[in-house]
Amino acid sequence: MKKTLLNVSEIKVAYSTSDTPKVKIKSGDDAYNILLDSWDLDTIELQEEFKILLLNRANEVLGIYPLSKGGITGTVVDQRLIFAVALKCNATGIIICHNHPSGKLLPSETDITLTKSIGKCAELLGINLLDHLIISKNGFYSFSNEGKLR
Repeated sequence: MKKTLLNVSEIKVAYSTSDTPKVKIKSGDDAYNILLDSWDLDTIELQEEFKILLLNRANEVLGIYPLSKGGITGTVVDQRLIFAVALKCNATGIIICHNHPSGKLLPSETDITLTKSIGKCAELLGINLLDHLIISKNGFYSFSNEGKLR
């Protein structure tokens, strides 16, 4: 019997950071301003997007990851991707964020259920889910500020 060698790719793990000063998140307002700056204000009322603000232990911003873009009434949020990105970035905290194209800032039942589920996953991985923001051009809703995070 002939033995066949399989060509299996090697997995590489790398991490680097820069010496540039990092922005520190001290409040929901800080997170909102940074996240809103990453949005295209010409499409914020057109289609829903979901982004992750990745933070280190000092709540300094490591980066923003645009997870998904959807339609008028929703977008796909794959929790495995949220935590794959957070782990790859060595993030110890995350703030999740999405917009409501309607401009209405109150969370839907789906938003509430998703936040609870992401919070459970974060806890298992030792990553702090610090907030979930729903944003528009004119303001934001903070799950943390409203006591709805846990």
